Amino acid sequence: VQLQASGGGLVQAGGSLRLSCAASGRTFSNYVLAWFRQAPGKERKFVGAISWSGSNTAYADSVKGRFTISRDNAKNTVYLQMGSLTPEDTAVYYCAGRRASVLSRSSSQYNYWGQGTLVTVSS
Repeated sequence: VQLQASGGGLVQAGGSLRLSCAASGRTFSNYVLAWFRQAPGKERKFVGAISWSGSNTAYADSVKGRFTISRDNAKNTVYLQMGSLTPEDTAVYYCAGRRASVLSRSSSQYNYWGQGTLVTVSS
């Protein structure tokens, strides 16, 4: 599975942005998909994850209520809708996948990674 993230850019604080991650190579309907982010000089952190059916989701406390993860299996795409952005959300955002039925917040549990897309939030 190859993952390609897109949609990053520069946005003002309080604004919104939607990231997309398209998968190719094989169907990912049996995969948990997730978003992680890495700010400059910091470790990569969990943002959110979604089960293959879309019925189960999990979020980091820092984004809960502001970000929404969703997926369209027909399009092999997962989305991250981000709102009420703050400068603390500035990071490179990565999509990741694992063939499993259980969500995970640990980056080590994901086998497939996209190349990352940069989100910059200005104050």
